[in-house]
Amino acid sequence: MQNQINNQFDKLYGDMVTCKECPRLVRWREKITLEKTKRFSDWDYWGKPVPGFGDLSAELWIIGLAPAAHGANRTGRMFTGDRSGDFLYRALHKAGFANQAHSISEEDGLSLTNCFISALIRCAPPANKPTKQEFSNCHSYLKKEFQILINKRVILCLGQLAFSHVIKMLESTRNTPLKPRPKFKHGLEMRINSNLRLVASYHPSQQNTFTGKLTEEMFDDIFRSIKNIIGDR
Repeated sequence: MQNQINNQFDKLYGDMVTCKECPRLVRWREKITLEKTKRFSDWDYWGKPVPGFGDLSAELWIIGLAPAAHGANRTGRMFTGDRSGDFLYRALHKAGFANQAHSISEEDGLSLTNCFISALIRCAPPANKPTKQEFSNCHSYLKKEFQILINKRVILCLGQLAFSHVIKMLESTRNTPLKPRPKFKHGLEMRINSNLRLVASYHPSQQNTFTGKLTEEMFDDIFRSIKNIIGDR
Protein backbone atom coordinates (compact mmCIF):
# COMPACT_ATOMS: atom_id res chain seq x y z
CA MET A 1 0.00 0.00 0.00
CA GLN A 2 2.75 2.46 0.94
CA ASN A 3 4.51 1.90 -2.39
CA GLN A 4 1.26 2.64 -4.18
CA ILE A 5 0.82 5.86 -2.18
CA ASN A 6 4.41 6.90 -2.91
CA ASN A 7 3.88 6.27 -6.63
CA GLN A 8 0.66 8.29 -6.63
CA PHE A 9 2.39 11.20 -4.94
CA ASP A 10 5.39 11.03 -7.29
CA LYS A 11 3.04 11.32 -10.27
CA LEU A 12 1.15 14.19 -8.63
CA TYR A 13 4.45 15.92 -7.87
CA GLY A 14 5.55 15.61 -11.51
CA ASP A 15 2.23 16.86 -12.85
CA MET A 16 2.24 19.79 -10.44
CA VAL A 17 5.74 21.18 -10.92
CA THR A 18 5.31 21.24 -14.70
CA CYS A 19 1.85 22.84 -14.59
CA LYS A 20 1.28 26.00 -16.68
CA GLU A 21 -2.50 26.10 -16.45
CA CYS A 22 -2.66 29.70 -15.21
CA PRO A 23 -0.87 32.13 -17.58
CA ARG A 24 -1.00 35.05 -15.14
CA LEU A 25 0.66 33.03 -12.38
CA VAL A 26 3.27 31.60 -14.74
CA ARG A 27 4.24 35.11 -15.87
CA TRP A 28 4.39 36.36 -12.29
CA ARG A 29 6.42 33.51 -10.83
CA GLU A 30 8.90 33.68 -13.73
CA LYS A 31 9.21 37.46 -13.33
CA ILE A 32 9.98 37.07 -9.63
CA THR A 33 12.50 34.33 -10.37
CA LEU A 34 14.43 36.61 -12.72
CA GLU A 35 14.16 39.86 -10.78
CA LYS A 36 14.42 38.38 -7.26
CA THR A 37 14.70 40.76 -4.32
CA LYS A 38 17.88 42.34 -3.00
CA ARG A 39 18.18 40.29 0.19
CA PHE A 40 17.93 37.05 -1.79
CA SER A 41 19.87 38.11 -4.88
CA ASP A 42 22.30 35.19 -4.46
CA TRP A 43 19.48 32.61 -4.41
CA ASP A 44 18.54 30.37 -7.32
CA TYR A 45 14.76 30.72 -7.04
CA TRP A 46 12.55 27.63 -7.39
CA GLY A 47 10.07 29.58 -9.55
CA LYS A 48 7.66 26.69 -10.22
CA PRO A 49 4.45 25.38 -8.63
CA VAL A 50 5.17 24.29 -5.05
CA PRO A 51 4.02 20.76 -4.13
CA GLY A 52 2.82 19.71 -0.73
CA PHE A 53 5.35 17.92 1.50
CA GLY A 54 5.65 15.92 4.67
CA ASP A 55 4.56 12.54 5.99
CA LEU A 56 2.37 10.72 3.45
CA SER A 57 0.91 8.61 6.27
CA ALA A 58 0.03 11.74 8.25
CA GLU A 59 -3.06 12.15 10.38
CA LEU A 60 -2.72 15.96 10.28
CA TRP A 61 -3.10 17.78 6.95
CA ILE A 62 -2.42 21.54 7.02
CA ILE A 63 -3.72 23.70 4.16
CA GLY A 64 -2.66 27.30 3.57
CA LEU A 65 -3.40 29.77 0.79
CA ALA A 66 -0.44 30.02 -1.59
CA PRO A 67 3.38 30.23 -1.75
CA ALA A 68 4.88 33.58 -0.81
CA ALA A 69 6.70 35.32 -3.66
CA HIS A 70 10.06 35.31 -1.87
CA GLY A 71 9.25 32.43 0.49
CA ALA A 72 8.14 29.10 -0.96
CA ASN A 73 8.40 30.43 -4.53
CA ARG A 74 12.10 30.91 -3.73
CA THR A 75 12.77 27.79 -1.64
CA GLY A 76 10.43 25.29 -3.29
CA ARG A 77 8.86 24.19 0.00
CA MET A 78 5.60 25.38 1.51
CA PHE A 79 5.88 27.92 4.36
CA THR A 80 9.66 27.95 4.09
CA GLY A 81 11.72 31.13 4.15
CA ASP A 82 9.09 33.66 5.28
CA ARG A 83 7.57 35.01 8.50
CA SER A 84 4.42 32.90 8.21
CA GLY A 85 6.59 29.80 8.08
CA ASP A 86 8.61 30.95 11.10
CA PHE A 87 5.39 31.18 13.09
CA LEU A 88 4.06 27.83 11.82
CA TYR A 89 7.19 25.74 12.28
CA ARG A 90 7.77 27.05 15.80
CA ALA A 91 4.30 25.78 16.72
CA LEU A 92 4.74 22.48 14.86
CA HIS A 93 8.04 21.83 16.62
CA LYS A 94 6.55 22.63 20.01
CA ALA A 95 3.67 20.24 19.32
CA GLY A 96 6.00 17.46 18.15
CA PHE A 97 5.07 17.51 14.45
CA ALA A 98 8.45 18.92 13.29
CA ASN A 99 12.00 18.07 14.31
CA GLN A 100 13.08 21.73 14.37
CA ALA A 101 11.50 25.13 14.91
CA HIS A 102 12.59 26.84 11.70
CA SER A 103 12.84 26.24 7.97
CA ILE A 104 14.92 28.29 5.56
CA SER A 105 15.48 25.95 2.62
CA GLU A 106 14.71 22.47 1.31
CA GLU A 107 18.08 21.31 2.60
CA ASP A 108 17.89 22.61 6.17
CA GLY A 109 17.12 19.23 7.75
CA LEU A 110 13.46 19.87 8.51
CA SER A 111 11.38 16.72 8.85
CA LEU A 112 7.65 16.47 9.57
CA THR A 113 6.13 13.63 11.59
CA ASN A 114 2.44 12.73 11.24
CA CYS A 115 1.90 16.00 9.36
CA PHE A 116 1.56 17.02 5.70
CA ILE A 117 1.47 20.63 4.46
CA SER A 118 0.03 22.02 1.23
CA ALA A 119 -1.99 24.97 -0.06
CA LEU A 120 -4.97 25.91 -2.21
CA ILE A 121 -2.80 27.59 -4.86
CA ARG A 122 0.61 26.21 -5.81
CA CYS A 123 2.07 29.29 -7.54
CA ALA A 124 2.78 32.66 -5.92
CA PRO A 125 -0.06 35.03 -6.95
CA PRO A 126 0.37 38.78 -7.53
CA ALA A 127 -0.59 40.73 -4.38
CA ASN A 128 -1.29 37.31 -2.81
CA LYS A 129 -4.72 37.35 -4.46
CA PRO A 130 -5.56 34.40 -6.74
CA THR A 131 -8.49 34.72 -9.12
CA LYS A 132 -11.58 32.52 -9.04
CA GLN A 133 -10.36 30.69 -12.16
CA GLU A 134 -6.92 30.10 -10.63
CA PHE A 135 -8.52 28.56 -7.54
CA SER A 136 -10.54 26.32 -9.86
CA ASN A 137 -7.49 25.31 -11.92
CA CYS A 138 -5.56 24.25 -8.81
CA HIS A 139 -8.46 22.47 -7.10
CA SER A 140 -7.71 19.09 -8.68
CA TYR A 141 -4.33 18.95 -6.91
CA LEU A 142 -6.00 19.42 -3.54
CA LYS A 143 -8.51 16.66 -4.30
CA LYS A 144 -5.72 14.28 -5.35
CA GLU A 145 -3.89 14.94 -2.09
CA PHE A 146 -7.16 14.26 -0.27
CA GLN A 147 -7.22 10.83 -1.95
CA ILE A 148 -3.53 10.10 -1.29
CA LEU A 149 -3.55 11.03 2.41
CA ILE A 150 -5.64 8.06 3.46
CA ASN A 151 -4.76 8.27 7.19
CA LYS A 152 -5.81 11.91 7.68
CA ARG A 153 -7.88 12.54 10.79
CA VAL A 154 -7.62 16.32 11.04
CA ILE A 155 -7.58 18.95 8.30
CA LEU A 156 -6.29 22.27 9.63
CA CYS A 157 -7.38 25.22 7.47
CA LEU A 158 -5.20 28.29 7.83
CA GLY A 159 -7.43 31.24 7.08
CA GLN A 160 -10.95 31.81 5.84
CA LEU A 161 -10.17 31.11 2.17
CA ALA A 162 -8.60 27.73 2.97
CA PHE A 163 -11.61 26.95 5.15
CA SER A 164 -14.23 27.82 2.51
CA HIS A 165 -12.45 25.96 -0.30
CA VAL A 166 -11.89 22.86 1.84
CA ILE A 167 -15.60 22.88 2.73
CA LYS A 168 -16.40 22.89 -1.01
CA MET A 169 -13.95 20.03 -1.61
CA LEU A 170 -15.48 17.96 1.19
CA GLU A 171 -18.96 18.57 -0.15
CA SER A 172 -17.89 17.47 -3.63
CA THR A 173 -16.33 14.25 -2.30
CA ARG A 174 -19.47 13.51 -0.27
CA ASN A 175 -21.81 14.57 -3.10
CA THR A 176 -23.90 16.32 -0.47
CA PRO A 177 -23.73 19.69 1.30
CA LEU A 178 -22.57 19.93 4.89
CA LYS A 179 -25.50 20.77 7.17
CA PRO A 180 -25.47 23.08 8.95
CA ARG A 181 -22.92 24.77 6.69
CA PRO A 182 -20.20 26.03 9.03
CA LYS A 183 -18.89 29.59 9.14
CA PHE A 184 -15.21 30.34 9.64
CA LYS A 185 -14.15 30.99 13.21
CA HIS A 186 -10.73 30.68 14.77
CA GLY A 187 -10.66 27.53 16.88
CA LEU A 188 -13.66 25.93 15.19
CA GLU A 189 -13.69 22.14 15.29
CA MET A 190 -16.16 20.29 13.10
CA ARG A 191 -16.75 16.56 12.79
CA ILE A 192 -16.97 15.57 9.10
CA ASN A 193 -17.42 11.87 9.80
CA SER A 194 -16.32 9.36 12.43
CA ASN A 195 -12.72 9.51 11.18
CA LEU A 196 -12.24 13.14 10.11
CA ARG A 197 -12.37 16.53 11.84
CA LEU A 198 -12.02 20.00 10.34
CA VAL A 199 -10.18 22.63 12.41
CA ALA A 200 -9.97 26.34 11.54
CA SER A 201 -7.32 28.86 12.49
CA TYR A 202 -6.38 32.37 11.53
CA HIS A 203 -3.57 32.30 8.97
CA PRO A 204 -0.11 32.93 10.51
CA SER A 205 0.47 35.88 8.17
CA GLN A 206 2.39 38.94 9.34
CA GLN A 207 -0.86 40.89 9.13
CA ASN A 208 -2.34 38.61 11.80
CA THR A 209 0.71 37.89 13.95
CA PHE A 210 2.15 41.43 14.08
CA THR A 211 -1.21 42.90 15.08
CA GLY A 212 -1.87 40.26 17.74
CA LYS A 213 -4.93 38.87 15.97
CA LEU A 214 -3.11 35.53 16.13
CA THR A 215 -0.75 35.06 19.08
CA GLU A 216 1.66 32.22 19.80
CA GLU A 217 -0.59 31.07 22.65
CA MET A 218 -3.65 31.02 20.36
CA PHE A 219 -1.77 29.00 17.75
CA ASP A 220 -0.37 26.60 20.34
CA ASP A 221 -3.93 26.03 21.58
CA ILE A 222 -4.92 24.95 18.06
CA PHE A 223 -2.24 22.28 18.02
CA ARG A 224 -3.05 21.15 21.55
CA SER A 225 -6.62 20.60 20.39
CA ILE A 226 -5.39 18.66 17.35
CA LYS A 227 -3.19 16.44 19.52
CA ASN A 228 -6.16 15.74 21.76
CA ILE A 229 -8.09 14.60 18.68
CA ILE A 230 -5.48 12.32 17.18
CA GLY A 231 -3.55 11.44 20.36
CA ASP A 232 0.22 11.09 20.61
CA ARG A 233 1.81 8.72 18.13
